[in-house]
Amino acid sequence: MQDPNADTEWNDILRKKGILPPKETPKEEEEEEEEEAQILKLQSVVKTYDDMTLQELEENEDEFSEDDERAIELYRQQRLAQWQATQLKNVFGEVLEISGQDYVQEVTNASKDLWVILHLYKQGIPLCTLINQHLAGIARKCKDVKFLKSISTTCIPNYPDKNLPTIFVYRDGEIRAQFIGPLVFGGMNLTQDELEWKLSESGAIKTELEENPRQQIQDQLLTSIRSSCAINKDVH
Repeated sequence: MQDPNADTEWNDILRKKGILPPKETPKEEEEEEEEEAQILKLQSVVKTYDDMTLQELEENEDEFSEDDERAIELYRQQRLAQWQATQLKNVFGEVLEISGQDYVQEVTNASKDLWVILHLYKQGIPLCTLINQHLAGIARKCKDVKFLKSISTTCIPNYPDKNLPTIFVYRDGEIRAQFIGPLVFGGMNLTQDELEWKLSESGAIKTELEENPRQQIQDQLLTSIRSSCAINKDVH
């Protein structure tokens, strides 16, 4: 007699017509199917978490079991920690103006927890104006860094104009880098990328630039000069 549980085309036809009972499922297969169903259920719950805000999780807590509620609480804590970390890293994004009275609070004390970049400037000095413009662009990209500017003599009485522009980089209450005077910045040809590279070398900011833009310009100039010399040599 043919085995009614045999996996044959004839038996499949008989099962469809109700002549044979449904094929028996081995215990191991049943356990695997049950496990797969449980995994799918858990995945659907996790997906539900991902699609919900913290407020929606609170509103729908009654629909979850005790295990789900524990998972929700853990997930809530993770989401809250991620949100707080994001907020801490994105609290700035602009160059703030400070006075001498703000110096200790905004610079010395603040730099114990984060990088602080302070630009000392004066109105009427073109390079100071240019650097303020560049810093505004960099600050928008590096929102986890505190960018400040201050008229030089309000922070440091009698600070000489010949030292302007000046940028101080602070961390943990100490100056980690300083850029003093127009020669350090290369004059009015300074680009935002060049300034960004300088600040990245101090460790204060992270840049996506792969190499010093100033070096690229110098290399291009050298190449141009060499080409010009070679042409003149050939002519003569």
